[in-house]
Amino acid sequence: MASSHYVFRTHWRLPAPPDRVYAALADVESYPQWWPQVRSTRRIDDVSGEVTCRSLLPYDLTFLMHRDVEDAAAMTLRAHMEGDLAGTSQWTVTGDGPGAVAIFDEDVDVGIGLLRAAGRLFRPALRLNHDHMMRSGEKGLRHHLADGG
Repeated sequence: MASSHYVFRTHWRLPAPPDRVYAALADVESYPQWWPQVRSTRRIDDVSGEVTCRSLLPYDLTFLMHRDVEDAAAMTLRAHMEGDLAGTSQWTVTGDGPGAVAIFDEDVDVGIGLLRAAGRLFRPALRLNHDHMMRSGEKGLRHHLADGG
């Protein structure tokens, strides 16, 4: 496995019905409103957009996302990315009692030159950076859903 390759899986348990969680996750343009590390989103067309993220480390990741799957019945969202991150990401939402579980799977390569070249050295910091971003996103989505989003 290349030192620039990362596979992540994150589970969010959320106190909202699955359809509301799915709708919030499908609305990528609203992410900057509730997810602090998603700095900006820009729609390109009906299936593509540009996303810029920044977590603890002092660099931005900007990438294009192209939606491959948006299946409300299966509550699955899948996209492929190119740019500073290249690969795939997927949200899967299921019911969990009165709430929902959102599972995020990501399989990517880091494309930023210095981070890619120093991948082994910075690998623990990049994982910590990702974990912080995901914890913050879960907290932000909880507040967003509680506020009616």
